[in-house]
Amino acid sequence: MLHTLMTSPFHCDLPAMLRLLAEGDDVLLLQDGVIAALEGSSALEALLNAPISVYVLQEDLDARGLVAQISTRITTVSYTGFVTLAVRHSQQMTW
Repeated sequence: MLHTLMTSPFHCDLPAMLRLLAEGDDVLLLQDGVIAALEGSSALEALLNAPISVYVLQEDLDARGLVAQISTRITTVSYTGFVTLAVRHSQQMTW
C-alpha cells in the first residue's frame, strides 16, 4: 500500500498511520508532510523504524526551503517517481 502524508506530522494522527503500516508498504511525504523528513524529528525516527520505504517529494522540499534539513536516509523523488509509486501500489491511503 502507498501511504501519502500530506499534512504536518504534528497535525495528523501519526500513531494511527504507524499502526497501519505493513511490511513492504511505501510512504510518500508531500506538501506539509515533508516536515516528517526533517533530520532529528521524532516523526522521522518512527517512520524509519517501520518495515517500509520512505520517500519525499523534491518539489515540495524545494517550495518550503527544507532541502538542506532533511535526512539523508530518505529517498527524494520527482513527480515521475510519485507516479511510479502510485502505479506500483493498487491500494493507497492519504493522511
